[in-house]
Amino acid sequence: MGGSGSGKTTLLNILSSRMQSSSMVLSGSVLYNGNPGLSTVTSAYVTQMDLLLPSLTVRETLTYAAALRLPSRTTDAERQNLVEEIILELGLKECANTQVGDGATHRGCSGGERRRVSIGVQMLSNPSVLFCDEPTTGLDATSAYQLIKMLKSLSSKGRTIICTIHQPRHDIFFLFDHITLLSQGFPVYSGLTNEAVPWFEDLVPGSFSDHLNPADYIVGVAAVDNRTAEAEAKTVSRLNLLVEAWRTASPSRFPPSSANKLLERPVKVVQSAGIRRQIRVLTSRTIRTTIRDPMGFSASWVEAIAMGVICGLVFLNLPETLAGIRSREAALYSACALQGYLILLYDIYRLTGPTLALFDREHSERVVGVIPWVISTRLARLLLEDAVVPLLFSVIFYFMCGFDVNAVQFFRFYVVVLLNQFIAVSFAMLCAAISREFAIAALLANLMFTFQSFSCGFFIQAATIPVYVRWIKWVGYCFYGFAALLSNEFSPVGSINKYYDCPVSGDPATNPACIQYSGNFILENLSFHPHWYTVPVCALIGFIVVFTATAIAILQFWTVDVQMAGTYTTKDERYQDNSGLKKDKETDKSVDIDVDIVNLALMIEKPSLKNRFQKFQLPILHGVTTRFEAGAVNVIMGPSGSGKTSLLNMMALRLKSTPFTSYNSTGSLLLNGFQPDESQLRSLCSYVTQDDHSLLPYLTVREMLGFAAGLRLPRSMSAKQKRDRAEEVIRMMGLSDCADCLIGSEFVKGISGGEKRRVSIAVQILTEPRVLIADEPTSGLDAFTASSILDVLSGLAAEGRTVIITIHQSRSELFHQFGNLLLLAKGGRVAYSGKASSMIPYFGQMGYKCPLNCNPSDWALDLVSVDLRDQKAEDVSRAKVGKILEAYVPKLPVGVNEKDEKQQYRELPPDMVKLKKEPAPFYVAFPILIRRGILNLQRQPDLVVARIMQVLGLGLVTALFFAPLKRDYIAASVNIVGAVQEVLPLYFVGMLQNVALYPIERDVFYKEYDDGAYSVEAFFLSYVCLEVPFEILSSLLYSLLGDIAINLRRTIPMYFIIAFNCFCIVNCGESLGIIFNTLFPNTGFALNVTNVFLSVGTFMGGLMSLNMIGFLRGINFISPLKYATANMMPYTFRGVTFTCNDSQRLENGECPLSTGEQVLDLYKLNINPAPMLAALAAATVVYRIVAFMILKLTRTDFSFLARARHTARGV
Repeated sequence: MGGSGSGKTTLLNILSSRMQSSSMVLSGSVLYNGNPGLSTVTSAYVTQMDLLLPSLTVRETLTYAAALRLPSRTTDAERQNLVEEIILELGLKECANTQVGDGATHRGCSGGERRRVSIGVQMLSNPSVLFCDEPTTGLDATSAYQLIKMLKSLSSKGRTIICTIHQPRHDIFFLFDHITLLSQGFPVYSGLTNEAVPWFEDLVPGSFSDHLNPADYIVGVAAVDNRTAEAEAKTVSRLNLLVEAWRTASPSRFPPSSANKLLERPVKVVQSAGIRRQIRVLTSRTIRTTIRDPMGFSASWVEAIAMGVICGLVFLNLPETLAGIRSREAALYSACALQGYLILLYDIYRLTGPTLALFDREHSERVVGVIPWVISTRLARLLLEDAVVPLLFSVIFYFMCGFDVNAVQFFRFYVVVLLNQFIAVSFAMLCAAISREFAIAALLANLMFTFQSFSCGFFIQAATIPVYVRWIKWVGYCFYGFAALLSNEFSPVGSINKYYDCPVSGDPATNPACIQYSGNFILENLSFHPHWYTVPVCALIGFIVVFTATAIAILQFWTVDVQMAGTYTTKDERYQDNSGLKKDKETDKSVDIDVDIVNLALMIEKPSLKNRFQKFQLPILHGVTTRFEAGAVNVIMGPSGSGKTSLLNMMALRLKSTPFTSYNSTGSLLLNGFQPDESQLRSLCSYVTQDDHSLLPYLTVREMLGFAAGLRLPRSMSAKQKRDRAEEVIRMMGLSDCADCLIGSEFVKGISGGEKRRVSIAVQILTEPRVLIADEPTSGLDAFTASSILDVLSGLAAEGRTVIITIHQSRSELFHQFGNLLLLAKGGRVAYSGKASSMIPYFGQMGYKCPLNCNPSDWALDLVSVDLRDQKAEDVSRAKVGKILEAYVPKLPVGVNEKDEKQQYRELPPDMVKLKKEPAPFYVAFPILIRRGILNLQRQPDLVVARIMQVLGLGLVTALFFAPLKRDYIAASVNIVGAVQEVLPLYFVGMLQNVALYPIERDVFYKEYDDGAYSVEAFFLSYVCLEVPFEILSSLLYSLLGDIAINLRRTIPMYFIIAFNCFCIVNCGESLGIIFNTLFPNTGFALNVTNVFLSVGTFMGGLMSLNMIGFLRGINFISPLKYATANMMPYTFRGVTFTCNDSQRLENGECPLSTGEQVLDLYKLNINPAPMLAALAAATVVYRIVAFMILKLTRTDFSFLARARHTARGV
């Protein structure tokens, strides 16, 4: 036990051998039965963060976990019985068939129910040592008591249970056998539970009082109160006394152990499912989750069909002319390389999400082996994607292009596409195994694929590749895939050479003028051999084996550890003079606002797959009527799943309907009897959500609040006043000790979970809102910190503000701080609404008496909770809850009557409207967002490197393969055109740079925009200003390599033309990333859709498909790549002459291509390039404007007026 930031989780991670870091210095030892190895015992670890598959139900999650964690000798029936027992023990019966969800994009179980599922998963392995990090976080009092009681019963059977815990209720406290208390990283007590209170009472006489929760007492007496300098000095002195007292007493309580006598104990082998069962179970689990993820499974099929159709249209019915032959080569390259590239990027995104995170946890727990996981993943995807996706693409693409209608030839085509699919997914696994960060994994994949595409022989003839990189083609899978497809298309049929449509009459086999139309000549021109198919196919199979084996080795031996974050100290003083700010607050006149809810009901409407997509309604709240008064902390209480968070989300207008799911509500929400519109309600309220996702992990606490103060506080305040306000809130929330520590994330260890919660609250109370809504503000906090937060909220309420919070557990002495109390039962039904002080007498009249030594909050939750541990307890508790719900009669708040409910819409009076918060003006928000963004990038060098190296890496590879370009026939027909073509993949680079950063920035912006902090314009322009400098720098560096180094044309104008094209293409790719990542919250789906657009744009750029149908030529006018190709080709070729050798000359002795103009005529690009350059600039601007408009539209609500009238009518 200990306060937030005392080191509980860190100690638990060290005890469980989960934290390894070169920057961490350990002294002392950890022994398990006298042995220093944790592997000598069976152990399990329940983390503070629930990592579950959101699309599985609770029963399915536990069933799969049982199959993986229990020994092979257990039968299916035994495992299922154990699962059902745990469901009952943990009170999961009512949600057993509900999808777990993740609380964000996947709705499902409540937070408390997900916590219980996490514990149930670990209990299934029957460990001898169970480590639990905050197991009761997010649970209501009854569920927490039942959980700890269950852990107590496990310990009585011989298991060792080690928990960290924040805020145990009084009856939970006495279930503990031993307690270790930490404060500021120091141990201040470790011993029997019943000796803890006397120990501290002797050291600090008079500190304990009757009816005080012992857990709250011992945490509070050892905590440091850093809200004021005086309180901090006093509590630090007391802590030093406690630390010294324990340091003196500890040696006598824990004498040196006789561990050496126990070291000979044999190492215990962890029993788990065998390899065959792991493969079977994991395959089944992956199939089920893949099918249920509409943005994953469906996206793969849609991508294959869309790419097949679109690419088929681009290369529709290819002619057999010279231009058609060049287009055939491009079509085969597209099928071999680009389709696999899309799959590669999408699978990397999918793996770097929850998939590998769950594997890392299960593998670290020795539940899942690397080889079974890899095999099962491939087996599951083989049935759903890996075989079907290539088939769908091949069937559509092959026949639309007009390749030979020959079953054998089509099958050989499909085999190559299929093998490329397997290579893409196995290489994606390798990249994700090297780095779990999408930006880094995608960078690795991009660099590797760039080498692949350059060496495959399409962009530069294989025989002309410089000798120092020519060997790369032999280790590149694209080379073998392209070779196999070329051989399949152009090789002679038997011994008869294949000829295309030669315009010269006569036998093409004997006419020298038809040599360019010969299959053998085409293959020779590309440096490939006829009938070279079997060897490339075998090589492709070899790549699959090598990539998979390497990924397995890395996953096996390269483990993922918890990292420690650093501290960034600023020059600000911790204590500053806030007298000026306090004077401003004293002179501020405020209007008290009472919030009335009248007969409010909420239901979700979803389509049912079982009933042919007919919609069904799921009620969440039933006829809630209550009042939340100004000047008091109003509390909503109820067990998990009672609708507390849904009610707050509805009040704060955070429920957003989608085309598939709609939220329907009835009833009224009134402010002082008036109906506000949505913009007014948002302005008058601040909302603290249950999660801390709005915090930027690479900022310190002081920086986060400093930037928030600059954005949220009124423009009338000076910069110094805003900084002083941030410092005041830091002290008020007890954040002084961690003010200069990084906030951190699940990947980088920063401040504790409790401290993150306080930072989230601090951000919202900066503005001292008139109505403050907080969802579980004390969740994850120890009793002392929870008390300090409620003190802060009470102080805000005392100034006339309306504070509305949901809460699971509270200290008994805090109950008197509550104003009005709304008690909800499961299903969103009201059990009590009224003064908190009247709740005990109300239930007393019904025959339910609150014991004197019991926490009233815990007792109330017990009354309305259903005990699902066994049938008898369930029947009794259901009857009790039913009686309470039937006895409650809703009463309209004072001053509100039925007539008010049906009155027409009335605007708020002026004295309330003038209190509206206004978003920070652009000139204030923009520089703050720029400073915050720069600081965030400085702390993430990986992103900075990725932004520059993605472009520069492509330039380096271009220089390696193309330098120096000659001026011969091969250069004219293949190499120079290929060099220009290789500028176009920068489109993908722009999109990848966007995916690495924008989704995170977007999520933070959405929350701050919902809070009314700043405008869309400020966010968008700050993002652009932080993005464009990197694009300019990388483009200038790229042109040095992509133009000067390779001898495209070594002139100053050409250098800047290539640099400008590079900048525009990357910027347009970033714009498309913004568009689709704004339209689709699922980044994986957005990535797939964006990739389709980028690939099609590359095909249609003018160098691959030379005979597009009119419809596509029209669409091509909106593609920036059309304009990029149309200006780079003339600037590159115009005025250039080419040579050739005798074997390449035509019958008349001329070279097939002797001037640059002839090349331009072949590609139909002999045009004036200047207008095309201007059109590219215009397209770049238009793309970014469209991206801004889409972001603006998604953040604009056009329905609030109609909805306000709808609500006012009481419909």
